Amino acid sequence: MTLIPPQSGERATSLTVVGTIAGEEIARLQRGYLDGRSDATAALARLRRGAGRDAAAVPDLWGLLDLAPLHEAADLHQTRAEDALYTALTLWSVHQQSQRSPMHRRGQELGAAVRRLMKPGEIDQAILKRFTRAGTAPTLPLLAVRLREIVTLLRRDEIGLDYALLADQLYRWQFPGAADGVRRSWGRSFDAHRRSNEADSPVAAPDDASTATP
Repeated sequence: MTLIPPQSGERATSLTVVGTIAGEEIARLQRGYLDGRSDATAALARLRRGAGRDAAAVPDLWGLLDLAPLHEAADLHQTRAEDALYTALTLWSVHQQSQRSPMHRRGQELGAAVRRLMKPGEIDQAILKRFTRAGTAPTLPLLAVRLREIVTLLRRDEIGLDYALLADQLYRWQFPGAADGVRRSWGRSFDAHRRSNEADSPVAAPDDASTATP
């Protein structure tokens, strides 16, 4: 079976089937949760119990998501695809908890979201350390645990994240040699947002020499 090739550099502009399904499932649950539907609220509670854990070891998650399109897709490594999908959705459920605005927001990559936790022009070393630790996680379960720490901070500051893109990246991350490309993409989005913040920061006007005291 031919697998979807992992991206080794910049992230792709379009989503694979893994990211597409993640986005559709989150959009469905997010609408229901924000509308106050009890079934969506219960689904989020079930997903949160699986955050940072192996989905196969949490029976309460079985049957919660519609995985039929995933199983019908060609050229997928099914186990890695399921793991990426469940990891992304459980992290989103932690992020969305008690929020009245959508926390899944297309277009905001992990690095950019982390940079928004910091003040413009400043680097918060404690947050940067968490981000770095996530980037160096050796296994998907450990990466999920470290990402949950970051997601909790994003929820605190009501900063959204693109979970469809994250699901795609978590899928690629599991292929041999592909993790570096995902880390590189996270780092680039962090740096790009930092440069944008600095460019938008007001520049102090120089003292007017004509009014200076001689």
